[in-house]
Amino acid sequence: MTIKSFADIITDEAELREIFGWPTERALNKQIDRLDSHCRAIIGKSPFLLLGTSDATGRCDVSPKGDYPGFVRVLDDTTVAIPDLPGNNRLDTLINMVNNPQVGLIFMIPGMNETLRINGKVRLVRDSELLQSMEYQGKLPKLAIVIDVQEVFTHCPKAFLRSKLWSEEYRIERSELPSFAEILKDHTGLVDCDVEALQQELDQRAATTLH
Repeated sequence: MTIKSFADIITDEAELREIFGWPTERALNKQIDRLDSHCRAIIGKSPFLLLGTSDATGRCDVSPKGDYPGFVRVLDDTTVAIPDLPGNNRLDTLINMVNNPQVGLIFMIPGMNETLRINGKVRLVRDSELLQSMEYQGKLPKLAIVIDVQEVFTHCPKAFLRSKLWSEEYRIERSELPSFAEILKDHTGLVDCDVEALQQELDQRAATTLH
């Protein structure tokens, strides 16, 4: 892989502080170490989160997790549990967690521009009582991603306001971009591939393996 070169690369925190300055006392003090009633309410309404992990070498991965609002369980003031739902079995996120338990989460709620961020340490758990409590439509997750909370704070709405994420203004018609099957065909080097049939297969698999 060729790495593009640039001039004037920032290499330490002192340079960053010279450019940006220091956070306000309020920005520093908003970080707490447990889940209060506000945090619990946001998690209870959230159907979607982003989960950031890295392996032992620092190579990073971010995975989306989503289900019905409140699918993430608050077990107590310092513990949350995420059911691990069916995917493609690459297991990028889970393997990272085995090798490096530090994780970061961002909870989102459609229509809400502020987010909730949690940083903590993860355990992959197959406790039968916990998994039974996560039963949905007669199905149990194979394991639970349990996070021991270390840091919690709300994030300001600027990114969502700039992107107008929840508005119709930037919403596209799916046909404006290649289908998932077309992208998959090109990325995997499939030559003799019926793109329409592949898309039907992908749609069917997604619809029937949600849980």
